[in-house]
Amino acid sequence: MTGYTMLRNGGVGNGGQTCMLRWSNRIRLTWLSFTLFIILVFFPLIAHYYLTTLDEADEAGKRIFGPRAGNELCEVKHVLDLCRIRESVSEELLQLEAKRQELNSEIAKLNLKIEACKKSIENAKQDLLQLKNVISQTEHSYKELMAQNQPKLSLPIRLLPEKDDAGLPPPKVTRGCRLHNCFDYSRCPLTSGFPVYVYDSDQFALGSYLDPLVKQAFQATARANVYVTENADIACLYVVLVGEMQDPVVLRPADLEKQLYALPHWRADGHNHVIINLSRKSYTQNLLYNVSTGRAMVAQSTFCAAQYRPGFDVVLSPLVHAMSEPNFMDIPPQVPVKRKYLFTFQGEKIESLRSSLQEARSFEEEMEGDPPADYDDRIIATLKAVQDSKLDQVLVDFTCKIQPQPSLPTEWALCGEREDRLDLLRLSTFALIITPGDPHLVISSGCATRLFEALEVGAVPVVLGEQVQLPYQDMLQWNEAALVVPKPRVTEIHFLLRSLSDSDLLAMRRQGRFLWETYFSTADSIFNTVLAMIRTRIQIPAAPIREEVAAEIPHRSGKAAGTDPNMADNGDLDLGPVETEPPYASPKYLRNFTLTVTDFYRSWNSAPGPFHLFPHTPFDPVLPSEAKFLGSGTGFRPIGGGAGGSGKEFQAALGGNMPREQFTVVMLTYEREEVLMNSLERLNGLPYLNKVVVVWNSPKLPSEDLLWPDIGVPIMVVRTEKNSLNNRFLPWNEIETEAILSIDDDAHLRHDEIMFGFRVWREARDRIVGFPGRYHAWDIPHQSWLYNSNYSCELSMVLTGAAFFHKYYAYLYSYVMPQAIRDMVDEYINCEDIAMNFLVSHITRKPPIKVTSRWTFRCPGCPQALSHDDSHFHERHKCINFFVKVYGYMPLLYTQFRVDSVLFKTRLPHDKTKCFKFI
Repeated sequence: MTGYTMLRNGGVGNGGQTCMLRWSNRIRLTWLSFTLFIILVFFPLIAHYYLTTLDEADEAGKRIFGPRAGNELCEVKHVLDLCRIRESVSEELLQLEAKRQELNSEIAKLNLKIEACKKSIENAKQDLLQLKNVISQTEHSYKELMAQNQPKLSLPIRLLPEKDDAGLPPPKVTRGCRLHNCFDYSRCPLTSGFPVYVYDSDQFALGSYLDPLVKQAFQATARANVYVTENADIACLYVVLVGEMQDPVVLRPADLEKQLYALPHWRADGHNHVIINLSRKSYTQNLLYNVSTGRAMVAQSTFCAAQYRPGFDVVLSPLVHAMSEPNFMDIPPQVPVKRKYLFTFQGEKIESLRSSLQEARSFEEEMEGDPPADYDDRIIATLKAVQDSKLDQVLVDFTCKIQPQPSLPTEWALCGEREDRLDLLRLSTFALIITPGDPHLVISSGCATRLFEALEVGAVPVVLGEQVQLPYQDMLQWNEAALVVPKPRVTEIHFLLRSLSDSDLLAMRRQGRFLWETYFSTADSIFNTVLAMIRTRIQIPAAPIREEVAAEIPHRSGKAAGTDPNMADNGDLDLGPVETEPPYASPKYLRNFTLTVTDFYRSWNSAPGPFHLFPHTPFDPVLPSEAKFLGSGTGFRPIGGGAGGSGKEFQAALGGNMPREQFTVVMLTYEREEVLMNSLERLNGLPYLNKVVVVWNSPKLPSEDLLWPDIGVPIMVVRTEKNSLNNRFLPWNEIETEAILSIDDDAHLRHDEIMFGFRVWREARDRIVGFPGRYHAWDIPHQSWLYNSNYSCELSMVLTGAAFFHKYYAYLYSYVMPQAIRDMVDEYINCEDIAMNFLVSHITRKPPIKVTSRWTFRCPGCPQALSHDDSHFHERHKCINFFVKVYGYMPLLYTQFRVDSVLFKTRLPHDKTKCFKFI
């Protein structure tokens, strides 16, 4: 214990032993470090020297660590694979190097070509700039020449006469009034628009005497008329209603004359006034007889010879349907042509029965002496003889079973009620109308009523008495709808009626139906006809028919339109240039101010068929921006033919009589965005396309994030007021071309097919030209018409889901075609294409034209449309039969004609391609 303590405390006895221990440890560590250093440094050096000395030996076989030859090394089994890999890689590297050198040389050549192309592009840009300058200069020169040859005239300043200016001196005889001496043309310039001021009947004492129904109907149609203005100071024409009077009101001529002269704009002589006396009953007072009307025109249904001024006054039709539209379901069909009775007549004229039938002498005996003043007795005897002969079934009755309607002296009074008379006329092929025996009675309301009822039910009127003035006779060609026979020829009337062929009889019945619907049927048609007659007489053009203002739906475009291989695969056909300039609209119709003068006689009196009257009907469908239908391309457009040939020289130009023309695609859609986008993309690159009008028929707007394709032409998305298939045919103001391609949103047509259809339509502009054909057939067991979509050797319809038609038909469909047809389309949400085919065939009396051999055009994989519903065909059957009732006959015509290329299936050389023409 003591020793240990001493050692810890560093005792003196143990100090030397400790120091030796420390020194010994240090020496041992130093020696160990030196030994390791010698081993690590000198041993490798010695080994290296030794090995090097062995490799330098003279005998090659004594090499142990030196490098060996390649073949010796490859003899080693595990190195053989590495050798093969090395050799393969070496070969590949050599090949890659050769390719690299080859590519470098090609790159160098391409760089040279790129430089050459850049120089060519620069040269082409310079040439293009020069061409643009030349084109600009040429266009400027052309405009200067056109301005010199056809200067645009500014509208003349309208000078209105003073309010109290009487104008021209009055004629010596009031009956001598004509337009040149009784009408003030200064109030009606060509550019005035024909403003008409209508007096408010309720503001004058005369209005309290008027029949309430007549006054209400007249006021309603006046408010809706496009020419009526409330500013009397600028009016060209002033209209005042004076009849029909209420029963038993009798207004003395002096009182009526006093009230007329008290009108605020009468101006002493009533020039530029029209006095209208409408007759709702078969007997209407001749209010204006013995009334001095001055220079005012008179329009009524009863005229005396001393009262009527030809070319100045207007003979009106009676106002039978005052406040109601005619019911087409009550109107009998126009076929069969022959009805039960050959002709019928019912009437009674008490004052003319001065001699009995037994005492009647022959016409030869009468003509030997003085000519008789009244042929009625002879007419009775002749017609009775025809009835008794029983060669044909005839019904004539000269005595009414009940009290006859009131009539004028020497006039044949109507028998029975209106419905009884219509029932008899429905069974009559011809309806006899015997004019009054008094030659001084030009026309009576009774005769006008007989004419109205005959036309309404399709009985061809036969008017006995050539002195009669039929309604609107100086404007309408009555010989196309009625027979006017002098009374002395009554003995030949039977022969004349039997000699008419069925085709002529049907044409007259059809024309009579058209005249009745257009000019007689309603108060609106009567008032519009009066204004149209006066406007045409003073040679003022009609107001343009209104267009539907397109409410555009904003949409985003910019999506690059792809190219459908099926659409672009046209072989070696050159379909024509894709327009790079702004869309080219059809030339404007600039003949409006000369049309009335130059085309008056041709339009009203010469053109065959019902169509020729449409441009001058009270509806006035004069196109605001397009050329006149059927006359486009003649007279005011440059004429130029195609390049001819059978290949590229023909296809490079549109050809035809109008070498420059485009068309507008109208596409109806309803909440099928994906299908719509695909259809729009397929139109990319289509030549001669002006624009695309998408009729958005859904109340729900398109998706906001929907990106519309950019197809190179404007896409106008139009919002409609309601979901209606009739919207397809609205005359949108955005349609600036005459040609319209109506196409469904799922139609699948190639570009060459569309171009072929367009070329064909340009040579048949008055017809529907399209792809899917259909036909109608008569169902014998059910005695009704059927709609058929089967393959057939003939057709009568071309569906407007893929068809070209003229924009003119859009106006007629929307504004002229009977409203009952459009209502039927809205009820079934179907049949709008059938309705358009009915309309065009009714107007032109021609069938549509089918192009190519395709019968279907739906895109594969698209969602099913309405036509796949089972009820689709049943509804179309009903539509056809209803349309036939509205038109009164079946207007559709069969055709076995299909249009193909002139060189269809013709073997041609490789450098030639087929031309788009038809046979």
